[in-house]
Amino acid sequence: MLTIGELASYAGVTVRAVRHYHAKGLLPEPERDHSGYRRYDAGAVVELIRIRTLSEAGIPLARVRQLLQAGEEEFAAAVADIDKRLRAEIRERRRHRERIARLACGDSLALPPEVVEHLDRLRALGVDERIVQVERDGWIPLAAHSPERVPEWTARKRDQIADPQFIDFYLTLGQALDRTDDDPRLVELADELAAYITRMADEQGEDYVDDADIEPPLVDLMDAMAFDALPGARRLIELLRKRGWTGWTKLERVTPAH
Repeated sequence: MLTIGELASYAGVTVRAVRHYHAKGLLPEPERDHSGYRRYDAGAVVELIRIRTLSEAGIPLARVRQLLQAGEEEFAAAVADIDKRLRAEIRERRRHRERIARLACGDSLALPPEVVEHLDRLRALGVDERIVQVERDGWIPLAAHSPERVPEWTARKRDQIADPQFIDFYLTLGQALDRTDDDPRLVELADELAAYITRMADEQGEDYVDDADIEPPLVDLMDAMAFDALPGARRLIELLRKRGWTGWTKLERVTPAH
């Protein structure tokens, strides 16, 4: 026969836990012996281990009581269900760990691998980091809203940046970012960008310069993000409008203002 301390030790719990299970009616309290001590048999050890195992699995104590009173088939079915839930939780925790591990990777936290690859390619080609960051921020809502279209959009981007003239567009855009609104060079850059866009649209079709069929609310959101991050971008778009083009995320041909 075992003392309460020995019972707790064999079952891997504390004496306080044993008393708590007594109070909750999960583990019956044995009668005291002639010395005034409660003595436990081997069955109490098995029962306490069952209680501990179920409790550690996150089963509420009220449910533990029901399971302990269940028949063998019901108990086995309940344990199988618990095991299924725990395996699902393990998979979810692994996903969380993977996401946490990617925190150090920056872009990959919220973006699919093909988008991260595209952004890294822009950096390797010398595109201004501010433009890369704005593009990254724009990809985040796009990927969240329409994940199924990410492969299509990134494939299109891959084709575009394979064109040296398209990279020149990015590089010229980068030069415009540090210009003040009244800088004459900003006007020259707007001329260069408008000429490039027009030439590409005439040669490749307007779909080549338009970011394919993004819903208007997302376009507005992405434009706002760009203008907030790149103050010079709004002035540049104003200048481009006078040269026949408008939009940041979605470039569109317009009738130039006179």
